[in-house]
Amino acid sequence: MTKIKICGLYRPEDVEYVNEAKPDWCGFIIDFPRSHRNLTPDRVRELRRRLAPGVTPVGVFVDSPVETVAALLNDGTIAAAQLHGHEDEGTIAALRRAAPGCTVWKAFQVRSPADLEAADASAADLVLLDNGYGTGAPFDWSLAGGVQRSYILAGGLTPENIPDAVKKLRPWGLDISSGVETDKKKDLNKILAAVAAARKE
Repeated sequence: MTKIKICGLYRPEDVEYVNEAKPDWCGFIIDFPRSHRNLTPDRVRELRRRLAPGVTPVGVFVDSPVETVAALLNDGTIAAAQLHGHEDEGTIAALRRAAPGCTVWKAFQVRSPADLEAADASAADLVLLDNGYGTGAPFDWSLAGGVQRSYILAGGLTPENIPDAVKKLRPWGLDISSGVETDKKKDLNKILAAVAAARKE
């Protein structure tokens, strides 16, 4: 069964929605002011306390200091760190030293087969293949066939196109954010539909 992450929670009601829908993961965007979903570490800790057991919290970071990421991993606020910036293999190694036993995901913008080669070579526990621009548009899915490891598909996903994505690409997991929003706010019905679509196999 394809796993699914609902990303970009930033309001208490967003947490309530994922508590009801029960995706595998939920995501919090941390210290990235360019996003309307941006949260401070302390706000993430507050929202995390509302999260039901069984939904794994993931922190999404863009070139954040290793110390910031490690602190949230070490205190149990998040169970995995998703790196979305220019973080390299050295950053991943430093994070593992600062938060022993941590789970690290690394996102890759997919533009060419070379991007998939980089994803295959990454020391991250999981890789995420994405458009990368936050446009809500998918990358060229035909490229995804070149990746040699399990991956999470992101970018341009909606409840409507999830079945096609799963059928064609067989990703290990899905990551969806704007596709389950209405007017830039999480929509319970869309979240429920996305989770149902991912698990309909």
